[in-house]
Amino acid sequence: MRDRQYLEGQINSINGLQATLTDNIDLIELGEMEGDDEVVAEAEKALIGLKTQTDRMQVETLLSGEADANDCYVEVHAGAGGTESQDWANMLLRMYTRWAERQGHKVEVMEVHDGEEAGIKSATILVKGHNAYGWLKTESGVHRLVRISPFDSQARRHTSFSSIWVYPVIDDSIDIEVSESDVRIDTYRASGAGGQHVNTTDSAVRITHIETGIVVQCQNDRSQHKNRATAWDMLRARLYEAELQRREEEANAETAQKSEIGWGHQIRSYVLQPYQMVKDLRTGIESTAPNDVLDGNLDAFMEAALAQRVGKSDEDD
Repeated sequence: MRDRQYLEGQINSINGLQATLTDNIDLIELGEMEGDDEVVAEAEKALIGLKTQTDRMQVETLLSGEADANDCYVEVHAGAGGTESQDWANMLLRMYTRWAERQGHKVEVMEVHDGEEAGIKSATILVKGHNAYGWLKTESGVHRLVRISPFDSQARRHTSFSSIWVYPVIDDSIDIEVSESDVRIDTYRASGAGGQHVNTTDSAVRITHIETGIVVQCQNDRSQHKNRATAWDMLRARLYEAELQRREEEANAETAQKSEIGWGHQIRSYVLQPYQMVKDLRTGIESTAPNDVLDGNLDAFMEAALAQRVGKSDEDD
């Protein structure tokens, strides 16, 4: 039923695009015949909007990976730098939450570790929506911020780093087997908001996969049992993402963007002072409106990175 609804939606979108194109072409012809410049201008404006919509749909046709249509987890980790980097991590968390909301996706907070003074040390959110992983997968990597620090009494410019890791939610069609003997399970008291009960019991769960060192944690529910089940799902998803990463590395014969959380693996820079610029270091795409980008306007960066990734795959083939 989900696949059917998606296909019906795609067909309706195509039919709608065709109808809008035909209607506005007719309006332009009519406006030119009657000398009505206002009608012509409105129709031309509608066609420009139509092109933006069709460009996005064209990029979506590139989302053909086996997990691209799935929901996904987004992890944010603050880098070295204390409060400054933790505040930057919180800004990134808001940016991806706002992007998801713009797409009509649902966002669930799985866990948050607050910073000592401000911001967050780390957080994991679940983004639910069609092609969520396909769009967000190119965002994995290190993000760099340059700004006048609001935490510096001397108003000096600071550079901060935070890392993003995106991995897909796996569904019933993907079987990942993990034995309890392969992991270490720890429980701890949840931190942050959540009411009295969530902070007075050891309901939070952390699972460490011994062989790979992968760590997942969940504290979004009062029930340790539910958090444990969710953490297992997250671990299977991380292991699946690691396998996808390995396959991509072999296919492309190059190191993946997120092979390690190291500050040499920067994918994008956000400069707020002394000038304003967001630049993707992989594709060269730039924006002179960083506030819009930080408010979730990421489509241009995602589209370019996705097209570049697909282009490299075609060259390797």
